[in-house]
Amino acid sequence: MLNKKYRHSIVIDNHEMVYYRCGQGDPILMVHGITTYSFIWRNLFPYLEDKYELIIVDLLGCGDSDKSIDIEFSLKNHARILAELLRALHIPKVHLVGHDVGGGICQIMAVRYAELVFSLTVMNTVAYDFWPVQPIITMRTPIIRQLAMATLDLGAFRFIVKRGLYYQARLDKELMDCFWYPMKTSAGRKAFLYFAHCLNNQDLLEISDELACLEMPVMIIRGDKDVYLSQQIAERLHKNIKTSMLKIIPTAGHFLQEDEPALIANYLHTFIKR
Repeated sequence: MLNKKYRHSIVIDNHEMVYYRCGQGDPILMVHGITTYSFIWRNLFPYLEDKYELIIVDLLGCGDSDKSIDIEFSLKNHARILAELLRALHIPKVHLVGHDVGGGICQIMAVRYAELVFSLTVMNTVAYDFWPVQPIITMRTPIIRQLAMATLDLGAFRFIVKRGLYYQARLDKELMDCFWYPMKTSAGRKAFLYFAHCLNNQDLLEISDELACLEMPVMIIRGDKDVYLSQQIAERLHKNIKTSMLKIIPTAGHFLQEDEPALIANYLHTFIKR
C-alpha cells in the first residue's frame, strides 16, 4: 500500500474521500478501476514521485474512502466528484491517468471538465459499449448479487486477480492482501457490488462524439494479455481520437501496473514531457 505519511482525506457531498498527495512538478491525478483502489499505483510511485505532484485517489466505495451506498457510483458521478476534489484542493489542471473503469471516468472528465485537464492517459480502459464484461453484468442482477455477497471468498477472488496478471508468480500474499483488503468487511463487499450495479456503458456512449473531438494529447496503453477487456477498445479509441497514440505492452495483463511499472512510468514521463 502507499505510504501513510502522504494520506489525506476530504469531505465531498458529505462523504469522506481518501487520497494520497506528494511530490512536486506537473500534477498527475491517478484513478483506479473496480476491484482495486490506490494501492494499484504503488509500483509506479517510485518512478514518478521525484518528477511530478501525484494525487492518487480511493474512489468513493473503494479502499479507505466512505463506503456508504447512498450516493451514485456511476462513472459520470465519480467524474464530477473528482472534478470537485481538484477544485477543493486548488489544483487548476492535471494530467489524468486512469485504469479499467477509472479510464472511463477519466474520459468523462476530459470531455466534461476539459478546463481541468492537460492530457489524458488510459490503461486497459473501458470505452464505448464494449463493456461491462460478463461477471459485472451478472452481478448487476439482484439475485446473483446477493448470492455473490454470500459466496465471494478469497479463493475465488484470487483466481480473478491471477488471471489479470501476465507474471502470475508475482501474486504473493502481500499483493493478494492488498486486493482483498476492502473485501474483508461486509461494508466493503456491499460497496463493491453496488459499484458494479451502478456501471452503465451509456455514460461513455453519450460522450463518444465529443471524445473523438478532443484536442488534448491522449495516450492509450494496452496490456496485450488482458483477458478482461477487449483489444478492440484500445484500437477503436486510437482510431477515433486523432490526437492519440497507442502503446501495446506484450508482457502485461489487465493489472499492467503490476506487470510492467517501469515501462509504464517511462511512457508517462515521455508523454507528459512532450
